[in-house]
Amino acid sequence: MRGRLINPFKARIARLDTVTTAADPDGAGELESGYDPDFKETVYVPNPNGGAGITARTEHAPILIPCQVEVGTYDVQAMGAGGNDPDGRIVLVYHFELLELMGLVHAPTGQALLRPNDRLLSIHRYDDESLIQSFEPADAPVGGYFCVEAQPQSFGLSGGYRNLLLCSYVNKDRGPQGGG
Repeated sequence: MRGRLINPFKARIARLDTVTTAADPDGAGELESGYDPDFKETVYVPNPNGGAGITARTEHAPILIPCQVEVGTYDVQAMGAGGNDPDGRIVLVYHFELLELMGLVHAPTGQALLRPNDRLLSIHRYDDESLIQSFEPADAPVGGYFCVEAQPQSFGLSGGYRNLLLCSYVNKDRGPQGGG
């Protein structure tokens, strides 16, 4: 017996595609990878039309994953140099058995494929998958709630299996470039 989610919802998650993001984002341009070699984060490709750069971040197709939702903080006002910089933290609790059935656990290593830098897009009802709340900013291609921690939990409570994966998502500012 591995337990179950107590009050299930479904989260729509866009997992970071690390392989495609690492590829050369500007062809013959000066960039060699979509990651900054010093800061180990995605870079911005100059916009050919001028203005803000375009993020080199690429994501896998969004998927709906059963979870429990635990809101820590949401839309807390925090003033920054450019005005309001809202803060928030949402923890999603996933069941490893469901992740395994969905192919979201790497079989050779046992590592969950939900990882930091994945993006929380929305929360949906479990039964009919109708939208409860979207977390995608309407004014930017990338921004919103990003996973900052993926922590396996509940080892040993169910006959030698681990049960839960806790993922913390925080609201990240899009920054001056216009992306996250």
